[in-house]
Amino acid sequence: QVQLVESGGGWAQPGGSLKLSCVASGFAFSDSDMSWARQAPGKGLEWVSGIFSDGTNDYYLNSVNGRFTISRDNAKNTLYLEMNNLKPEDTALYYCVKGWSKEEFEAKGQGTQVTVSS
Repeated sequence: QVQLVESGGGWAQPGGSLKLSCVASGFAFSDSDMSWARQAPGKGLEWVSGIFSDGTNDYYLNSVNGRFTISRDNAKNTLYLEMNNLKPEDTALYYCVKGWSKEEFEAKGQGTQVTVSS
């Protein structure tokens, strides 16, 4: 079955950086478009970024564009999200998602918490 295991979350000060990782198993990772989504307390799931299976195309939520970078290593079955210049509004539970977007959602992991505060 599909398994997605996120790591790398934690606490950061505003302006700080974190790098999330997601190790995938149970499906053909190199054939799958992937994405990151987040859920802040009291809010719905919000798609942050997505990447094609071969890494040739990606997209970003406007509010993170220029600060976050999505990437993948198909040899390691791993998806990444590098987050720079973090802001308090980035505080959320971040999920690794199999699928390009909300409309193509197939599965998600348990999530990793990111907290940005001073």
